[in-house]
This record gives sequence, C-alpha cells and structure tokens, in this order.
Amino acid sequence: MIKRVAIVLCLSVPTSIHPAVFAAQEKHTFEVSVDIPTLGFYVLPSEADWIHREQTLPWDIHTSTLLGLRKSFDVKTDGSAIEARLENFPYLTAGGDSRDNIVLRVSFNGKELAQDPTPRQVVSAEEAMAGRRVQLEIVPREQAGGYKPGEYNGTVNIVFNVAAPAG
Repeated sequence: MIKRVAIVLCLSVPTSIHPAVFAAQEKHTFEVSVDIPTLGFYVLPSEADWIHREQTLPWDIHTSTLLGLRKSFDVKTDGSAIEARLENFPYLTAGGDSRDNIVLRVSFNGKELAQDPTPRQVVSAEEAMAGRRVQLEIVPREQAGGYKPGEYNGTVNIVFNVAAPAG
C-alpha cells in the first residue's frame, strides 16, 4: 500500500510542476505568402521585399532636392510585347492646396508612362521573349517655387499587359 502511494505521488509531482515550468511563453505570428507567376507572362520586382511596403523618396537636406526611386523588374512573355499604362495620375499630396502637390514622372524601361486608356509598349516582343531585367523609375517633377514643407503621400498604380499580336 505504501508503495502504491509513493508511486502515485511520484507520478503526480511532475504534472503539478509542469505548468509552472512553462508559465513564461512567447508567441510570434507572421504572414507568409507567395505569388507564383505564370511562365508565359510576368513583370516582377527583382527584389520582392519592397513592393508591398511604402517607399520613401529621399530628401537631400543640403541641396533641398527631392530624389527619385529606381527599382529593377524581371519581365518575360512567351510571344508578344509588354505594354504598360498608369491607372491614376501619379502625385504626392500633403492634403492641402492641390497646387502644392508633387507630380511624379513614372518611366518603365526608359519609357515614360501616362494615365491613358491606351497602354504604351515598354518591352519589345524580342526582348520580352528572351526575358530581361528592366528599370522602374519614379522621379518628382520640379515645382515652381520649390517644394513646400509637409508630409506627402501618394500611390502609383501601373497596369501591365501583353500586347495583342500584330496582325
């Protein structure tokens, strides 16, 4: 009988200690995703970690100059040229007078894009079929009277598509 009690006590002690031993705990939750492109057509940032985060245009305090953003994209199609257009007019605003907005010039592969229903060819069919790395450039346009102090925000929306085959 004493042996049974001793065995029961020995088995119950670790169970009673167990919650206290693990009382301190850390948990981390994070999102994981992947965008697997079709091999027939893609326009993807070569450095994928920046595209879903707000990009800050650098301000050079010594020269009072607003600098631009340059990022590389990998592009490929399996039969036609790649076209692009801006979905919205690109500008930065501080929410005040619209005359203080900073208008942006957006170029892809050296070709300036516009908010136009008709897209512009930005990569030829030959280049796109071979696949290549091209540059996205977002540069502020000069402001008459310089840039006004403030915290500016904006969005650049670019739509890419495969050009219709020449017929």
